[in-house]
Amino acid sequence: MKIEEVPQDLKYCKDAVVRDQCYAVDEDGKYQMVKSDGWTPKNDALDYALEEDKDKDERARMTMQATSDFHGFELPLSHQPAAHCENGAISTLLRYYGIELSEPMVFGLASGLFFTHLPFIKMSGMPVTAFRTFPGVLFKRITSLLGIKTVTRRYLSEEKAMRQLDQVLLEQKKPVGCVVGMFNLPYLPIEYRFHFNGHNVCIIGKDEETGDYCVLDSNATQKVTISREDLLKVRFAKGGTYPLMGQMYWIKSVPEHIPDLKPLIFKSIKKTCWYMVSQPDFIPYAGANGILYLSRRIRTWESKMGARRAKQNLAQVIRMLEEIGTGGAGFRFIYGAFLQEAAEKTGESCLNDYSARMTAIGDLWREFAYKASRIVKHRAGENYTYDELGDLLKTIGNEEKAFFTDLDRFVSHIR
Repeated sequence: MKIEEVPQDLKYCKDAVVRDQCYAVDEDGKYQMVKSDGWTPKNDALDYALEEDKDKDERARMTMQATSDFHGFELPLSHQPAAHCENGAISTLLRYYGIELSEPMVFGLASGLFFTHLPFIKMSGMPVTAFRTFPGVLFKRITSLLGIKTVTRRYLSEEKAMRQLDQVLLEQKKPVGCVVGMFNLPYLPIEYRFHFNGHNVCIIGKDEETGDYCVLDSNATQKVTISREDLLKVRFAKGGTYPLMGQMYWIKSVPEHIPDLKPLIFKSIKKTCWYMVSQPDFIPYAGANGILYLSRRIRTWESKMGARRAKQNLAQVIRMLEEIGTGGAGFRFIYGAFLQEAAEKTGESCLNDYSARMTAIGDLWREFAYKASRIVKHRAGENYTYDELGDLLKTIGNEEKAFFTDLDRFVSHIR
């Protein structure tokens, strides 16, 4: 995707602090992060999900919190937007300790890219399709790789969870990452709130008079505030795929010297390649196999499920690709940006060629999202079929299998 192709469809984000961040290439082929006001295919999928929304009554009573100035104790951390919340929270925590790593480098070093299609595990009643590793894994992987000691906690007691947050923040003066549910986040557009318990924010301050907390949410355009009551509610969100139990994490200590990134980059690339192409054919759910598996299943959705249920499933895949798989094309553009930066840091210019190949694969994923959204919304004159989507997924699956096989061989050779 080129910078001039980054979509600007301001439908649900008007008057909100939340914006999409996309990775796109400039006229010289260099990746840049570009603000996007939204994309029609993603909005179409969201529209369809809202038509089927079981929480309409509760959503109708919601309001969006207006931005306000924060007064109180605040750690010296500036806000930086990111395409993906966990990448952004990790980058913020590292930055506080003087470790400057870009979002693509965080994602690449943590081997975050993946694919799974799991029909036996449901999210909102539909099969899970994921374009990255499980939430929380990125923080664990990258801090382990860099020799950083961390703490992660979950709680049975809500009050204990809030007390420990205050202790780490106010007494130890450390920023704290929190995993929260999105349904009750007051500064999100109402239409963006759904039962997903995997959003990451960074708490950097507290006003002890009002009880408000200062939050760095990488999906926002500026610092935001949240009341103690609302923070408690989202930390212990009841809906969603799994209970959060007040999950929070922070950095305990960093080594005197950060390891040389060059060998770590090659190690992380090897791990990503293994995740994507190591599965035998009789395990069809994960990696490139999973994409080919979805390509076979999607052809049967309409005949087996009926038109309505098939569209629900399709809308879910689009949202996982373009809304939860943020940054565009299910993280493929972020990984392309990582490979480009890796070429510079390692001196292996051939990684730029792999970056270009990944960009082309990301463009195929965007084409899939576009055509799938036309089916969901019945756009006049654009009569795509589930078989066409299956053919496109088959192409993508084969392209990713060849890509990661070739990349693995290349990295193995230079090591």
